Order: sequence, then structure tokens, then C-alpha cells
Amino acid sequence: MGAAYWSAMDLDAYQRAALRTAAPRDKRNELLHLVLGLVGESGEIAEKFKKWVRDLDSDESRIDRADIAKELGDVLWYVAVLADYLDLSLDEIAAANLAKLASRQSRGLLGGSGDNR
Repeated sequence: MGAAYWSAMDLDAYQRAALRTAAPRDKRNELLHLVLGLVGESGEIAEKFKKWVRDLDSDESRIDRADIAKELGDVLWYVAVLADYLDLSLDEIAAANLAKLASRQSRGLLGGSGDNR
């Protein structure tokens, strides 16, 4: 499939494609594997930025965007497969998240703290 197919993919289509690449695992440990995988991949992104900050590099053009994109792709994969494990749709998660943020914005609460604002 060409780049045009993938660029037009919706989140649920991505989720279905991601599931086709998931290796079979012991169902007893699958949830733990998915959660730790998501945390691990997120940590890899944080580690790359930590090194950039450590080196006091204020030139954002030196951030390796291609490398970060690969790690973000790994995060997205884990999110997609974890959501499926929990019987959740990525399209529905994304829509609900945007609605939540729009509500917070309209009430002037984007900068606040707490889960239920």
C-alpha cells in the first residue's frame, strides 16, 4: 500500500492494521505487556529530549524529528492495541478527548489541574 493510503487512514483503520502486527502473547500477561510497552516507548521519547536539554541545546532544528517520529509511532501502536484490548475505539477516544478539551477551553480551564475540570 502506498503513502497515499496511509496518509488518509483514520484512527480505527490504523487500530485494525496495528492489531494485525501484534504477536500472539500469553493472555494473562497481555495487559501488563501493553501498559509497560506504552510506558517504555514514552520513556524513550523523554530520554531523547532529556539529552537535548542536558546538552543545553536551544536549537530545535537539531532535534532528530525522524527519530522522534519513529518513537511516536511506537507509542501510537501501543495505544491502539491497548485500546483494542479494552474494547475501545481510537476514533471514539480521539473525539471524546477533543470534546473534553473544547469544553475546558470554553470554560477557561485548559490551564487548570485535576482530571475532572
